[in-house]
Amino acid sequence: MEILKNRNFTRLFSASLTSQMGTILGNMAFVFYLLDRFSDQPGYATAAELMSALPSVFVFFIVGVVADRFDRAKIAENSDWIRTGLTLFILGALALDLLALVFVLLFLRSAVSKFFVPAQLSLVQGILGEKQLMQAAGLNQMVSGVFIVFGMGLGAAAYLYLGIVWAIVIDGISMIASALLIRSCRIPLDVRLPNGRSEWRSLGLKPVMADFTVGMKYILRYRLLLSIMLGYLVFGLINGTLAVIPMFTLKYKLVPDQYEQYMALFAIFLGVGFFLGSIVGSWALQKLKPHLVINAGLLLISLLAVVFAMIADIWTYLIGVTLAGMCIAPVNVALGGWLPQIVDADKMGRVAAWLEPIMMLAHSIALGLVLAFYPQVISLESAYFGLAAITFILFVYYSWSLTKWAPETAAAQKEVEL
Repeated sequence: MEILKNRNFTRLFSASLTSQMGTILGNMAFVFYLLDRFSDQPGYATAAELMSALPSVFVFFIVGVVADRFDRAKIAENSDWIRTGLTLFILGALALDLLALVFVLLFLRSAVSKFFVPAQLSLVQGILGEKQLMQAAGLNQMVSGVFIVFGMGLGAAAYLYLGIVWAIVIDGISMIASALLIRSCRIPLDVRLPNGRSEWRSLGLKPVMADFTVGMKYILRYRLLLSIMLGYLVFGLINGTLAVIPMFTLKYKLVPDQYEQYMALFAIFLGVGFFLGSIVGSWALQKLKPHLVINAGLLLISLLAVVFAMIADIWTYLIGVTLAGMCIAPVNVALGGWLPQIVDADKMGRVAAWLEPIMMLAHSIALGLVLAFYPQVISLESAYFGLAAITFILFVYYSWSLTKWAPETAAAQKEVEL
């Protein structure tokens, strides 16, 4: 693939992959640890997921401003170094059996990680041409399937065979590797600092809110972009539910005595689905408009969610997981490649900074609802039916909005007035 000849992209991509794989491995191992230690209290596992999602709600107004005002490469690198330090503190808290402190540290580490994505995404946008952005999105999703397989699968294996401490050590090592890869990049200054140099002391409340408002106005005045961002709110609800419901399905319904092993298989089947779906999505996007690929994927996902509610056999469930991955991946490829094409480079940090909080706010709401109502009020089956309903609603909305505003992409971007 042509973009892999770009050394800066290859290193940034490898850094993101390494960091994400380590995080998934460590987080999954910790969830298994909680489910084993507090097997009759699934709320602990949900709370752990909530500690990863909730910080976006508190830092979203500043991460995009930082990515657009300061050196994007240093922001991404320092995010990894700070998270490495917090990982060491997590190990100490576990050794002292201070579970409450572990949750606080997970919250802080997640908050720091929110600065990584806008900075890294803005760097990638700056070093690739417009035609390469969709290729990069396809590659991201293709390899996402691989690190889901290895990350979640190794997370289960690491906990079972190495224990929680070594799983978290591997997580920390992955962040060190990511930081070193970013440091080795040679990215032009105008990509790292598209708006010129700024002093950290200028990062007061007034300029932060001014920049934050610029990003918000940019989104609100651009109908296609606003429509896409509203969709990310629904994706957050879906992701929040899927963060824990499959695990609960295995532990409390399908394979109660072997859920750790089958969770690893779940990751493999999902990863294969993502890998195949990324190939299909990349091919489809050469023939079809992005909004057609997105709508087809959403409709199929809503239908599969209904099927999941009625499945009582583990292997049928795993086959369905593969099909779900094949449907989700093209949607992600289309959105991931489309967004950088329609956003100005000097606004990318502020726009990208909205993605995470929008999704994570909805993600946190979904986890909070699961924590509050499962299993006393809602069942696994009703959770899947709920997923089917909100996905279908998004399909109906996107069928109207994206079809209507997609032809306006080029013109609308030029007409935005700040």
